[in-house]
Parts: sequence; C-alpha cells; structure tokens
Amino acid sequence: MEKIWLKSYPEGVPAEIDATQYRSVTHLLEDSFRKYADRNAYVCMDKFLTYGELDQLSQKMGAWLQSKGLQPGARIAIMLPNVLQYPVAMVAILRAGYTVVNVNPLYTPRELQHQLVDSGSEAIIVLENFATTVEQVLAQTQVKHVIVATMGDMLGLLKGAIVNLVVRKVKKMVPAFSLPGSVSFKRVIAEGSGMTLQPSKQGHDDIAFLQYTGGTTGVSKGAILLHRNLIANVLQNEAWLNMKPQAEQMVFVCALPLYHIYSLTVSAFMGARMGGLNLLVPNPRDIPGFVKELAKYKVTVFPAVNTLYNALLNNADFQKLDFSSYKVCNGGGMAVQQAVADRWLKLTGTPIIEGYGLSETSPVVTVNRVDIKEFTGTIGLPISSTEVAILDDDGNPLPLGSAGEIAIRGPQVMAGYWNRPDETAKSMTADGFFKTGDIGIMDERGYTKIVDRKKDMIIVSGFNVYPNEVEGVVAAHPGVLEVACIGVPDKNSGEAVKLFVVRKDPNLTAEQILDFCKHELTAYKKPKYIEFRDELPKTNVGKILRRQLRDEKAAA
Repeated sequence: MEKIWLKSYPEGVPAEIDATQYRSVTHLLEDSFRKYADRNAYVCMDKFLTYGELDQLSQKMGAWLQSKGLQPGARIAIMLPNVLQYPVAMVAILRAGYTVVNVNPLYTPRELQHQLVDSGSEAIIVLENFATTVEQVLAQTQVKHVIVATMGDMLGLLKGAIVNLVVRKVKKMVPAFSLPGSVSFKRVIAEGSGMTLQPSKQGHDDIAFLQYTGGTTGVSKGAILLHRNLIANVLQNEAWLNMKPQAEQMVFVCALPLYHIYSLTVSAFMGARMGGLNLLVPNPRDIPGFVKELAKYKVTVFPAVNTLYNALLNNADFQKLDFSSYKVCNGGGMAVQQAVADRWLKLTGTPIIEGYGLSETSPVVTVNRVDIKEFTGTIGLPISSTEVAILDDDGNPLPLGSAGEIAIRGPQVMAGYWNRPDETAKSMTADGFFKTGDIGIMDERGYTKIVDRKKDMIIVSGFNVYPNEVEGVVAAHPGVLEVACIGVPDKNSGEAVKLFVVRKDPNLTAEQILDFCKHELTAYKKPKYIEFRDELPKTNVGKILRRQLRDEKAAA
C-alpha cells in the first residue's frame, strides 16, 4: 500500500525505526540504569527514587522471585496504584525473566479472579489497601506467592512526623484482610539483598506483558505484548518526541495509572529511555491534591485523557500555575473534545497533541506532529514503521475520505490474545493487519479522524450518528461540564439519541441544550432525550463508559 502519510512527516522523523538495537525491554531499562544512575527516575509524595536505586531494588526483588522456583515466562500480577513500589516490581519481574500481568487495583473480586485465572498468574504483588480482594479469590487461582506492600514501604524517614502521619492516616483506610503465608514488600527486598539475580535470556519474541483490555466491549482479554512490541513503540514515540527541544531532564506527569498501557509506555518506558523524571500521582481524582503536586515541578511532558484535562481546567488553583516549562501535552485513551482543547491552549499556551492507540498496539499507532500550534481534531499520522488502512465490512481497503474500520500493521502490534486463538483470528486480516473496531476516515495528507467505535454508532432512520460528534458539540456549551451520548430504542426511527449531561451551570435546562444543538447538528443527529446526572460512569483512566449507560437503559 502507498504510505501517503510519509509526505506529511516532519523533517528528521524517520519512516522506519530499528527495534533490534535492544534485545529486550530489560536491556533497554538496564541501559538507562547505567547512563542515568544518579538521576531521579520517580517521585511520589515527595520521595525520590533514582535510576541507581531502582536498579538495586529491582535486582533484589528479582532475585527473590527467582528463588521461588518460578519457570521462565511465569506470569506475575501487579495490583498497585501509582506508587514507588510499582516500577520496582515491574522492573524486577522483567529482569527475572517473567511476564507482567497488570491488574487494576479497584477490580471487584469477580474481575480479579477472571484475570488471575485467565493469565495463570503464580504470584501477585498487591497494596495492602486492596489485599482483601485478593483474599476473597486466592483459593480459586493458581497464585502461590503473595507480596503485600504498604504505602509507607519506601517513604523512610522523609519529613519524619509528617510522613508518618500520612501513613497512619492511610493505614486506617485499609480493610482488614487475612493472607496466611503472604510476605511483606520490605521483607522481600531484605531477603533478596543476600541473593544474586541471574540474568534472564529473554529476547524479542518472549512475552513481556499480558495487557488486559478494559472489557468494555466484552470479556476482558489479555493482549500478548512481546518485548519487541514495546521496544518498537518506545523508539517510535521517541522519534516523534525528539522533534521538540528537550529540557535537561524531561519531567513526565504520571497521573494515568501505570497498569494502563498508555501510561506504561508513554510515561514509564519513555521516561526511562530518555532519563526523565516521572511524577507519580496515586489518585488523580483528587484534583486539589494533584494540582499541589504539579506546582512543585517544571513539567515538560503531560499525557492525559480528555476528562482529566477538563477537570484541571475547572480548578481555580490550576489556572494559577506556571506553564512555561510545558513542551508536549498528549491526548489519548478517548476522543479529545475541541472545547477542552481550545481552553487548554488558551490557558497553558501548549496545544493538546492527540494520538491514538490500543492495548493491542503497545499502544501508540498515530500521533499529530509535536510542532502543531493548535488542536487539529484528528488523531494524526501513522508513526514510523506503521501502516494504517481503512477497511469496509468485508475487509477491503476503502478510498481516501471514506469511513471504515481502522486496521493497523506494524512492529508494535500484539502477537495475539492470550489463550484465545479464535479471538485473535477474528481480529487479524490475512495480511497481518489488526482490526481495531474503530471507525475512521483518512484524508489525502494521511491524517485520520476517528468517527467512533462500530458498536457505539447510533442508527436513526437509516442515518449513522456518531456519539463523538454529538458529544463534541454539546461539550462546547458553556453550561456543560461533561456529556455522554448513546442510542436508545425508538418506535419511529429505530433508535434515538440520548444525552447524559453533568452541568457546570446548575441552572442549565434541556431546552437550552436543544436550542444549542439546533445550530450545530442536522435534524437526525439532535438529541431526543436529555438526562442530567451528578456524575458519569468512567474507567479508572477517566474514559466515560457509554456501555454502562446503555446497559442501565436496557435494564430499566
């Protein structure tokens, strides 16, 4: 296929990247440990962790894991929020020759059991706050080793009584649990100090992560991400980020959870590759607390989702911050709304650079040029070594300007779904393209615009209505804080458009929204029903769950 997007590439960005320069993700990380040993790698609650300390601590934990007789490639789950123990555990697992299974700490017992059983995880590292969930399912899993971390494990004596007060406060919030045979995070490090980590023999085709999809389109499935997939995506991202002059040390805002692929690659691995500092934010929903952390650092790279950008924009203290160090603000995970992007640019002077990716693609597939001056409304161009095709329902390529399913081929595309060859076969074309389930349109310059997910599309009297478009219009109303759009059954038109709105202006009425839409949307796209809510259901990454809203309506 003709790679028309290459003509739109910025000068200096290569058409292809060479992923063979590292033999594994471990090799990439250890290279950074050597180069940046004295630099700070992570900071959380004012406690800094250097690359050298991460090197030493991960060796100790890795050696301890190896001492348990786990076979190479064994799956080990991490059930931690953004705390300093996460990078230590993640690097330790990889260095010991095992596979990381990222787990959302807020999972219900049912969700956790599914993921542990499906992955065949033999060990789990969990923060004590969530240990009761592990306790409820442990007997139904293959897990033999449980490591329990506490918030205070790595805080030491920093600021003395202040830190101890914080830890005591957190301790009171820990539900009671009983996990006989479990071992503390600190004990693992202590025992590992007397052991020697045996270098793993992992290579490009070994599994680094089982990255489970959010399950918003069905049963949660484990995307098999090989070492070469992640190495490729780090180098692909670096090729584009290098267009911007870099600070002496890049400071990455790591507010999105590291168990999510977006943050894992763009913050953790990109940060390591570039010798950057990651600001770990355990609870980004605490916007006032988050803003206080942002005020302490000269932020340079800020990956976020639309809802997080929006929440910050509506915080008075955030509006007072110094944004002069901001270089790159990435938008992903969900569609960035024009109204949010415009406000962000006006306040910070830095445009939101929207990209696109999935768990199955490690994740980044397309991105806008980092030298843009304003929000483009597209997901950008296919990154280096990546091909994007727009396919019809029969898998045939469509002409430019036509709406169809986005399909991707490149070194960052997963090896398949764990233990689900049928799902893998359904998601791949004969010539190696991964079918995303997202609908997009590519223009003559190679830029793609997301229209929506296949199943989110609403059909009104035979016309296709895409929720992203409707939500983008309604979000521009000054009285609207958040909005979600779904299709509901309608006896006349088959389906009708329904909005769920969180008000910014408490006096906002449905009539005002309808009048606003009248000027922006053709008749069949206009909402027929509007329901006001205090909040909308979201994933832990902040993505609005349309499916949950649809399920609520179906059950009503």
